[in-house]
Amino acid sequence: MFEQTFKNIDDALFKDKGCSTELDYIEQTSWILFLKYLEDLEIEKEKKAKITGKSHSPIISKKFIWSTWASPKTKDGKLDYNKAKTGDELIEFVELELFPYLKKFRTTATSYDSIEYKIGEIFSELKNKIQSGYILRAVIDLVDKLHFQSYKDKHEMSHLYESKIKNMGNAGRNGGEYYTPRSLIRTIVKIVAPQIGETIYDGAVGSAGFLVEAFDYLKDKTKTTQDLETLQKNTFYGKEAKVLPYIIGTMNMILHGVETPNIIHGNTLEENVADIQEKDRYDVILANPPFGGKERPEVQHNFNIKTSETAYLFLQHFIKKLKAGGKAGVVIKNTFLSNTDNASIALRKELLTSCNLHTVLDLPSKVFAVGVRTIILFFEKGRAPEKIWFYQLNLDRNLGKTNPLSEDDLADFLKLQKTKANSENSWIVKVKDINKDTFDLSVKNPNKKDETVLREPEEIVKEMFALDKESETLLKDIEDIL
Repeated sequence: MFEQTFKNIDDALFKDKGCSTELDYIEQTSWILFLKYLEDLEIEKEKKAKITGKSHSPIISKKFIWSTWASPKTKDGKLDYNKAKTGDELIEFVELELFPYLKKFRTTATSYDSIEYKIGEIFSELKNKIQSGYILRAVIDLVDKLHFQSYKDKHEMSHLYESKIKNMGNAGRNGGEYYTPRSLIRTIVKIVAPQIGETIYDGAVGSAGFLVEAFDYLKDKTKTTQDLETLQKNTFYGKEAKVLPYIIGTMNMILHGVETPNIIHGNTLEENVADIQEKDRYDVILANPPFGGKERPEVQHNFNIKTSETAYLFLQHFIKKLKAGGKAGVVIKNTFLSNTDNASIALRKELLTSCNLHTVLDLPSKVFAVGVRTIILFFEKGRAPEKIWFYQLNLDRNLGKTNPLSEDDLADFLKLQKTKANSENSWIVKVKDINKDTFDLSVKNPNKKDETVLREPEEIVKEMFALDKESETLLKDIEDIL
């Protein structure tokens, strides 16, 4: 049922002049879903308050709750068309009353980690793009059929929402930066192996794929209600500069079961690494920072190694944000290992001297929608490594939208990584053998068989004569034509 509802929502938005891409579809669906979720959350909290004998104060005033403006019902439970706004009246209410009211929560909330602050953050820069009030009414009616009050409902919707995020990732240049293949994330999480009680951080949170998968990984390991409380409030932290992924990431975590995600809307790179103190650090960092971006000079001044490459600034940030003994799994372009510019060399040196870089996973092209070759760096904050284990993922097929990376593709890597074993696709590099002028870490598989087949001289000469004969025939044909 939910799958068809999501499809019907997209079909409705497709007809609206204000929504033209998958990015628009998921953005507009998200804010409407969020408001429906808030009412279901209020109902759930009110029920719990009655059971425990406590009082409950609603977050949102009656005029702006879902059941008042979006889906007022008659006594028999049907939509009350006399009260339900539609057309221009609905658009005016949403843009001139509802959104301004919700934005105020950003300034009136008592703490940054409250649901009130999340509401204010989400609606502070968000805009309604649906131009037709009739289409908006149709979408609201469809969303009203969805419910967030049972684990089964949330579980199903979380999978559908992930599918929408994946479609957004395939929607083009801007969408691709928000989606990391979940099969890859799950493998990274298994390698890093976070524990309940550890704090987990992603400073380039995007659609919150890393935090969501880490939550699912740890949720199965909970033993007490205190464990669940720890996962809900004191485990997952993120930051995202762009409005759309911030909204999507927040909604994604909510659908997966984290009621008030600790995701902040802001530019991670504006934090000066010199100001990072122990209280600001985390036990685990999981991230796929954007690469290829160009940061402003004033942002670059926040870092010891000056560079305009966004990914390099993020990597410096992550190194500083890790606690001593902290663990990280970070995606970065494979050119980081071999680039000869001063920033690349300095950053490789920094990584090798302040962290134990123990594993490098070299991925084939087109793992990501943008088609860039990438690697995964696995490291721990602390002593420098004596050796680094490399694994080169070689597949017998080309990856793409219809043929994505799977967990089965990564099974051999996951198995061998436990013992850092040598194989046709894996090898050890001793740090003492690395060039101390360049700190070059290029992927050079010493075990890869040379598949180039050298032909016998007689065969080459025979082909040359055949080509000469073809040329003679072609020239004769041209002469006959002339």
